[in-house]
Amino acid sequence: MPPIADHPLRYAMANELHARPFPVVAAPSRAAYLAIKPAENAAGRDRDADRAHLIALLDRFGAPHPQPDATHYSGQLGKHLLKWESHTEFVTFTLFGEGLADRPFDAQTFQVFPQDWLEQAPGTRVTSALIRIELADGDDGLLDKAHDWFVPESLAISRVLDDELVIAGDFRIDHAGHMRFAVFARPGTGPRRIGRVVQRLCEIETYKAMAMLGLSCARSLSPQMRQMDDTLTALLGDMCGPISKPDDMLQSLLEVSAALENTVAQSSFRFGATTAYETIVNQRIQILRETRFDGLQTFAEFMMRRFDPAMRTANSTQDRLTRMSNRAQRASDLLRTRVDVERSAQNQDLLTSMDRRADLQLRLQRTVEGLSVVAISYYAVNLVLYVVAPFGAGLGLSKPMLAALATPVVLGLVWLMVQRIRKHLD
Repeated sequence: MPPIADHPLRYAMANELHARPFPVVAAPSRAAYLAIKPAENAAGRDRDADRAHLIALLDRFGAPHPQPDATHYSGQLGKHLLKWESHTEFVTFTLFGEGLADRPFDAQTFQVFPQDWLEQAPGTRVTSALIRIELADGDDGLLDKAHDWFVPESLAISRVLDDELVIAGDFRIDHAGHMRFAVFARPGTGPRRIGRVVQRLCEIETYKAMAMLGLSCARSLSPQMRQMDDTLTALLGDMCGPISKPDDMLQSLLEVSAALENTVAQSSFRFGATTAYETIVNQRIQILRETRFDGLQTFAEFMMRRFDPAMRTANSTQDRLTRMSNRAQRASDLLRTRVDVERSAQNQDLLTSMDRRADLQLRLQRTVEGLSVVAISYYAVNLVLYVVAPFGAGLGLSKPMLAALATPVVLGLVWLMVQRIRKHLD
């Protein structure tokens, strides 16, 4: 019996679930993270340019190349481990190195990325981060280090994964242009678990930065939306009274509706992506299973106070755009209905006027027909007299007598002829 045929995408879809393994990171160690995104049309960017940029980096260290259509890569880059991933709008590079630098969060690890290679990147930096991974047998000294390394009013610190690790960061850009995160791992914590936490921190920072693009979009749309809202409100106010030029008002409403639809179309991807990124940020934080450290704010609380209001602003702008578009559409429909009703009334008046005119024309036609019968009869009687006058003299009938006798007969015949002609035309 021949084997059952597989769906052509069965293996590809099954392997996709395992395509992005977590890094294996032992403590103490350090990491440098970089996310790159084109400034415009990132989702439609040239993916070959991303891979070419990666290969250019690999060639400098003699590292093997990824598969032609690869969306992820992991390999040794000199003394460091490189992890590369391609996402919908951005690509990420993560370098892992063993041991710790003498000075916390110095940019030496990030300098593995050559300066000229960074300048040739097919996009702009969305975010970059330096991550310090230390061993910590207890809590002694952790808070002092966190206050020394991070801005106290922005500091977020928490115990994660049942207190196997402590994470800290302030989501501020340092003088070198990087975010900073610290991971304190308890002795005995597995390198895979440390790697997952480091990966989650990178994802939280990246998706947070990508989601904040929605706030920028909302702020840039605010003046334009305010102007369109004022115009739409004024038009709706004018519709409450008599409309002198409905066609001009309808044209104005259509222009506002078109502008709103264009704005919705241009911003729908960004707002939709913002919602997705916000969900990912919250999910990644939830997976860490945070508990409070020394009464300070956790990452979830930081996001609730600083990040969530920005997301609500973006979501509110998207909802407002949708409501304005629907309001403009309803106003256009209402104005069309009002114009149709007014035109129907005008058409009814016109039809009534046409009926009156038709009735007058019919009366005039009948009057003309009557006069025509008289005129035709007059000439017909004269013709008949010319014919019968010689015979009337023999019978002793005068011409007036003949005219009196011929007139009723001729009138009757002419009237019958006119009625027959009318019936034939009808």
